[in-house]
Amino acid sequence: MHLLVTILLGVAAVFWVVYGGYCLFRIRDIARLGDFPPEAGGLQPLVSVLVAARDEAGRLPAAMTSLLNQTYPNYEVIAVDDRSSDATGAILDDFAQRDPRLRVSHVRELPAGWMGKPHALETAYEQSSGEWLLFTDADVRFHPEAVARSLRLVREHKLDHLTLIAALDMRGFWEQVALSYIALAFLLGIRPWLVDKPREGSYMGIGAFQLVRRSSYEAAGGHRRLAMEVVDDMKLGKMVKGSGFRSAVGIAEDYVHIRWQEGLGNITRGLTKNMFAGMSFHVWKAVGTLIAVMILSVLPFVALGFAHGVALWLAIAAAAGAMIFNVAVVRGSGGRSPIYGLAHPIGALLFSWIAFRSMVVTLWRGGIIWRDTFYPLDELRRGSV
Repeated sequence: MHLLVTILLGVAAVFWVVYGGYCLFRIRDIARLGDFPPEAGGLQPLVSVLVAARDEAGRLPAAMTSLLNQTYPNYEVIAVDDRSSDATGAILDDFAQRDPRLRVSHVRELPAGWMGKPHALETAYEQSSGEWLLFTDADVRFHPEAVARSLRLVREHKLDHLTLIAALDMRGFWEQVALSYIALAFLLGIRPWLVDKPREGSYMGIGAFQLVRRSSYEAAGGHRRLAMEVVDDMKLGKMVKGSGFRSAVGIAEDYVHIRWQEGLGNITRGLTKNMFAGMSFHVWKAVGTLIAVMILSVLPFVALGFAHGVALWLAIAAAAGAMIFNVAVVRGSGGRSPIYGLAHPIGALLFSWIAFRSMVVTLWRGGIIWRDTFYPLDELRRGSV
């Protein structure tokens, strides 16, 4: 048993020191929006900002105000109220009366064979006319220069698709611990610095900000191909890159902000439908992920209390490497203090619980519930891109 523990600690130490160091080095290759100033003058292409909103009355006013305050000279906003039961529709209509750049549609019933968000975004696309399409959510806040700087970035890098890693507004201990570990796992698994490499399999799409050339979006199949996709944002990135178009990831810094979920309970519930879906509803992927998290992020800290000799030094190296990496991710994701990154094993346990819960609940229900609609698991698997 001691030999097995020593081997596992060696794996964890090599992972965090070698692979973690490599990842921190490569993160510097990701473009940062602040490095791309808006272009002055000239004819700018029309950008259609497409928003799907459901029961977002609390956050919607700030989001729409930020969208309608962009310095970019040539854009339209098309917002779709997806069967909201609160004041979302009325808020959108009020904004539209005051600003002709905003057009609003109201979805009363969801057609068969569609999930709510992909259908709302497809509805918005059908009413748009921009050369560029910017897909975003109804709770995202934009700096006035966000769109203008993004257009500069895609032009200079000759991109067809750009997704931005938004700054997360995290409040309180539990939010920061849970979300920082989720961001860490996402970073390690996706390797966003490889997304712009055509021969690499890495792809990425974040719902807060996806800018895609209209012709590329249409050639890739649009949201009709994503009609039954739970993680439609990620799969949009996969679909565009898989169709041979140039895709890349950028870091939004302070130009795009999102308050994703409020409190640990909402984070857990919000990821119940997403986590297992992100693993393509494969039990072996979920179980493998849980085992890896236990070995890499929990065992080294537990071993500090009982290991000795070589095993203890490996545990120290693994724990130190994990904490340093976590601190870097916390600071890069909008965290206010590196102290939250030191709670690495707690974040790992929270992540494991959320992933396990997502798998069990999905299998127990035989599907997922999203926007008050139940989708059977067999239909979700058939509709996966």
